[in-house]
Amino acid sequence: MDNGPVAKPLPSGSVIMFGGKGGVGKTTCTAATGLYHARRGEKTLVITTDPTPSLSHIFEANGKNRITRVEENLFFSELGYTEVREMWDRKFGHEVHDVFSSFVSIGYEEFSEFMTSVLPGLADEFIVDFTRELWTGGQYDTIIWDTAPMGQTLALLKTPSLLSSHLRMAPRIYSRLKVGDRSKEPVLNILRRWGKLSDENMKFLRDNVKVILVTIAEALAVEQLDSILCELTSGGIEARQVIINNLVKDDGSDFLRTKARQQGKYLDLIREKCSLLQIVEVPLFPLEIKGLDRLEKVAAVLFPHS
Repeated sequence: MDNGPVAKPLPSGSVIMFGGKGGVGKTTCTAATGLYHARRGEKTLVITTDPTPSLSHIFEANGKNRITRVEENLFFSELGYTEVREMWDRKFGHEVHDVFSSFVSIGYEEFSEFMTSVLPGLADEFIVDFTRELWTGGQYDTIIWDTAPMGQTLALLKTPSLLSSHLRMAPRIYSRLKVGDRSKEPVLNILRRWGKLSDENMKFLRDNVKVILVTIAEALAVEQLDSILCELTSGGIEARQVIINNLVKDDGSDFLRTKARQQGKYLDLIREKCSLLQIVEVPLFPLEIKGLDRLEKVAAVLFPHS
């Protein structure tokens, strides 16, 4: 089976974002890539913003600390709902509440719960901003970001248009007169600053983040891959490569032969859709991928010539 182009090591100073639908092995590929870069001597941070994080399980490490050391040069952080809400509250929560409470009466706790868990885009935008600050801080050579299922993360692409709608809806005189309860700053100024931040974060995604998509050779995954590629294109973001995970490469039984044939037609579709991207094919491993020894095997497939 032709594997096509293989992954090339990214330069240090990179931010690498792994995206895709849930359940395709995205976190495993993220962790293996993190291990690879760390063992090249780069101080590497792997972060996950998946609401059901599994990095602790894959690295076989206690992830209760905000940033956990796995081995020399390799660290990870699981940013679940609680952590995201705490950080969002500290940096954005009260200002954003000032904006929305100028349109509707809502208490801060109720508002914060809604914003960070229900309304798409805004919590995700915070994670982009958080990652951008990590990158500009220069503490890590490489940051590898395991995103939530891509449909959730791509909601942040709609944030600039959402802000524009807010600006159009708010009567300018009212917006100038209305001030935030805490900041005492005109709401229109807060909206403008928020819009500028969204633009900065979108520029960061376009210019400084390397996007790698992970998929599997199944009908739903191929269908969702189309949607993801269209969403990225609409935001001016280019995917760098596609990893096709869990491919059956052993036809030693009727079951495996049938599975391989089924995957084959979808594999051809992915190759056609992603012909301009690097395509890396990862086999289905016989054992669950957890622990550094097994992650090394995945890294060896992702980076075979390193």
